[in-house]
Amino acid sequence: MKKTLHSAGFTLIEMLVVIVIIGVLAAIVGPRFFGKTDEAKVAAAKAQIEDFSMALNSYQLDTGDFPTTQQGLAALVKKPTTPPVPDNWRGPYMSKNTIPQDPWNHPYLYTSPGKHNPDFDLMSYGKDGKEGGTGDAADITNY
Repeated sequence: MKKTLHSAGFTLIEMLVVIVIIGVLAAIVGPRFFGKTDEAKVAAAKAQIEDFSMALNSYQLDTGDFPTTQQGLAALVKKPTTPPVPDNWRGPYMSKNTIPQDPWNHPYLYTSPGKHNPDFDLMSYGKDGKEGGTGDAADITNY
């Protein structure tokens, strides 16, 4: 009986081929996948602004007014103590009892009365956190 010696494992060439294939796939798929992340953040900011708008409308129905700029979005989760203090506050008006930051970890900007809407303006400055911009750095607003 003749015994043969078989080597276990991969050769250097086989490993290099696998590494090249993984690199090519990463080069093709990576930009497409990561490009969608920014689009998803913009969509999330738009959805959050819509949630805020619904909560603000509920607040207004209960109290008769929208929170002032000074009271801010915090009035949606805790009864304001700064004038005008609402008598009929029935909050919290946000489901998680917190005011979320935008997807880029910046606070949403709230003004009431608004410059663009008579009731309130609500916005995120987008990825760059600065007014203006284009693409994922563009402002996201309720107007």
